[in-house]
Amino acid sequence: KSRTGLDAKLPRLETWENQFPGYTITIVDPEYNAICPKTGLPDFGKLTISYEPDRKCIELKSFKMYMTAYRHVGIFYENAVNRILRDLVKACDPVWMTVTGEFNARGGIGTKVEATHRRA
Repeated sequence: KSRTGLDAKLPRLETWENQFPGYTITIVDPEYNAICPKTGLPDFGKLTISYEPDRKCIELKSFKMYMTAYRHVGIFYENAVNRILRDLVKACDPVWMTVTGEFNARGGIGTKVEATHRRA
């Protein structure tokens, strides 16, 4: 059950060719929504993705479609953040990338999850 959502089929992330070296892109999605696999209740939060592109940048319309698909996926916060990092890194092969999820409090407890990728 802890692997729930890691292999769910999601829309393809598209990219476009980067023109410049050495800068940072930050994408903020304040409308993250998924299903808690334990309770079946909806989870809400804000995702922030920061990365230094190499040859490819994430195309935002496909990113929005990808993120919107999570509303039908049962997935834990930690799995979601790491899955999103995995999928984005696979799509654009950045120099580095950090995905941060700040999830709305449930039962008075808020959760923040952060995962980072750096090229070797």
